[in-house]
Amino acid sequence: DIDHLNLRVQKELVEWLDWLKADIGFDGWRFDFAKGYSADVAKIYIDRSEPSFAVAEIWTSLAYGGDGKPNLNQDQHRQELVNWVDKVGGKGPATTFDFTTKGILNVAVEGELWRLRGTDGKAPGMIGWWPAKAVTFVDNHDTGSTQHMWPFPSDRVMQGYAYILTHPGTPCSFYDHFFDWGLKEEIDRLVSVRTRHGIHNESKLQIIEADADLYLAEIDGKVIVKLGPRYDVGNLIPGGFKVAAHGNDYAVW
Repeated sequence: DIDHLNLRVQKELVEWLDWLKADIGFDGWRFDFAKGYSADVAKIYIDRSEPSFAVAEIWTSLAYGGDGKPNLNQDQHRQELVNWVDKVGGKGPATTFDFTTKGILNVAVEGELWRLRGTDGKAPGMIGWWPAKAVTFVDNHDTGSTQHMWPFPSDRVMQGYAYILTHPGTPCSFYDHFFDWGLKEEIDRLVSVRTRHGIHNESKLQIIEADADLYLAEIDGKVIVKLGPRYDVGNLIPGGFKVAAHGNDYAVW
């Protein structure tokens, strides 16, 4: 075990981080298993090494109901993510992976898209509260890949990307999906839409519809995304919008 309260340990780890920045060229840190040590410890390393970006993996279980599915209200789960950022320093570079959004999306794309509108009418994950500090993802090396511990429904992965790449937060794509699954072009198309229209981590989200078979939202008044199998949504799309990307049960205008 490493004693992070030991001053020599802190000093040598900071020196190593500084070496990674200056000599190797890294400019950001990922804090693995961040619930295994206090936010106060992470703050020491962030403050002293001054990365341009830092993201923490705080993977805890969502609140589940008697039916084995996540409760609609996941406020306690996302509050834990917010609390970590608060303790480390909300004005600094610290962010957390939005496991709340990941968990809800996993279930929502299986015919329960109503889950993507929280009780307050906003996004139900961390992006609904503090999107600037939320790093969204569909799968990572733990949840998907060979470990397969909490995988996204494989036939609906692109619905997940259509969501995170059009919404506030800082989205990231998974190596396996991008290179091994042959989804590079589809993901690239969504990234291009995000970049072209200046969608960013604090973009304004307006949820138009959230039913079992349809999720429709407008972002910054520039982009509209549709998830779900419902085909006829023309009456809900304002004039002037044209399809920029589409695939299996998703479309972006």
